[in-house]
Amino acid sequence: MSFKLLVFDWDGTLMDSEARIVACIQSAFADLGEMPPPREVAREVIGLGLEEAMTMLWPDGSVVQRRELVDRYRFHFLGGNESSSLFPGARELIEDLNQRGLLLAVATGKSRRGLESALASTGLRGHFHATRCADETFSKPHPEMLLQVMDELGAHRSETLMIGDTEYDMEMARNAGVAALAVAYGVHGLERLLRHEPVDCVHAFEELRDWLERNLLP
Repeated sequence: MSFKLLVFDWDGTLMDSEARIVACIQSAFADLGEMPPPREVAREVIGLGLEEAMTMLWPDGSVVQRRELVDRYRFHFLGGNESSSLFPGARELIEDLNQRGLLLAVATGKSRRGLESALASTGLRGHFHATRCADETFSKPHPEMLLQVMDELGAHRSETLMIGDTEYDMEMARNAGVAALAVAYGVHGLERLLRHEPVDCVHAFEELRDWLERNLLP
């Protein structure tokens, strides 16, 4: 395999943020006097843009109500004292891939403000050559994020690998005509990931590093 551009999802792939996202979703519903969705339901929308996620969680809500829900989620996520951590080894992996001359990018369902906050808190901002967020282009599984990143960095579809933990990542890659590597330690289970025919699937973060070492790095 001769990929030169690796595009990472953020939440559930590089950062262990599921619990925080679910808690903020549930708090947003409670703020509006609505029954919060259970964890199993709330976690299903991780990876989507906020508007798409809230539409899925509250299909009977009005446009105005869902906008209020998005605002309350942002209030809790960006204003709370809790923080999420990178998966152990994620920082070292990104630093190593960057030093080896690979192009690195992020395609995420986070907002630009949310991603910038995460990049600042982890110190990884300077290691990515391009980033795209759901509030500045189409949300996954639309291919636009990947297409924009490839265009910006001058990478062909055949040179690009999408790495993510949800079927939205896998479907986005498929829609963009690029290969995908599934990670099954995040939000979606193995069966859902394999449905979209990734080139392979790893089950722990340590396996991700090993896979990249075996298949991509000299």
